[in-house]
Amino acid sequence: MKKQAPIRVGDYSFTVIVEPNEPDGYLVTCPALPGLITQGDSLDEAFAMAKDAIEGYLISLIKHGDPIPEDKMAFPVRVRIENEQIAA
Repeated sequence: MKKQAPIRVGDYSFTVIVEPNEPDGYLVTCPALPGLITQGDSLDEAFAMAKDAIEGYLISLIKHGDPIPEDKMAFPVRVRIENEQIAA
């Protein structure tokens, strides 16, 4: 039987990445919670969906005795690729 991970009582916060989702709406992911992807037609809906998805993810972790991961701060970084072999 799997040993139950200790669960902290209190508030949690997680960094989410919000991207425009073509043709409309917004796509939301959470770096600290692999596989968590949701979307909304508006920013408000995207944030509400993200909150709901994160809560469900945490409930599943607790149910299965898995630890709740720490947040991973994310920030965008532009990487320039200069290669003559890459053609547009």
